[in-house]
Amino acid sequence: MKLYILLAHPDTDSFNGQLADAYEQAAIGKGHEVRRQNLGELTFDPILWKGYKEIQKLEPDLQEAQRNIIWCDNWIIFYPVWWGSVPALFKGFIDRTLYPGFAFKYHDKDPFWDKLLRERSAHVITTCDAPWLWIWWEYRNSDIRTVRNAILKFCGISPVKHTRIDRVKYLSQTDRQKKIQKLVASIN
Repeated sequence: MKLYILLAHPDTDSFNGQLADAYEQAAIGKGHEVRRQNLGELTFDPILWKGYKEIQKLEPDLQEAQRNIIWCDNWIIFYPVWWGSVPALFKGFIDRTLYPGFAFKYHDKDPFWDKLLRERSAHVITTCDAPWLWIWWEYRNSDIRTVRNAILKFCGISPVKHTRIDRVKYLSQTDRQKKIQKLVASIN
């Protein structure tokens, strides 16, 4: 299987970075083809200056991201939940990369659209300091509902698997390693 790993945490030295590193190594070890990008290392303007009435020229890193999305069978995304949502840099990446004509296409005379990224699945791995129950109860899983439904499925990417690792702030190094091992054990 062809996997595109996107570390959407701006800090590669974060726990998200450790998860992505372990996932990448395990996937390669199981014979998968892997391409990876670390969002914090990409150079691009995350602001969609004119909405979609004018598509901004993509920087080389975003062009590569589009090639990786088209290439992959499964898109693996790692991000932390910040303020009940995704990091701002990841939102800017989505706004700039998954634009009309690449990820979806509206019809001229009806309210429907073509999903241009079909034939792909995704696995979204999220971390948070709060207990998962709090994220579910207080925020109604706002981050994953947005990423899964309003972004990935909107563009045709399905199914979307989700793994949430909670209480990260309170995990010991041993517990963090157990979480990493559990995640890599789930790779087929």
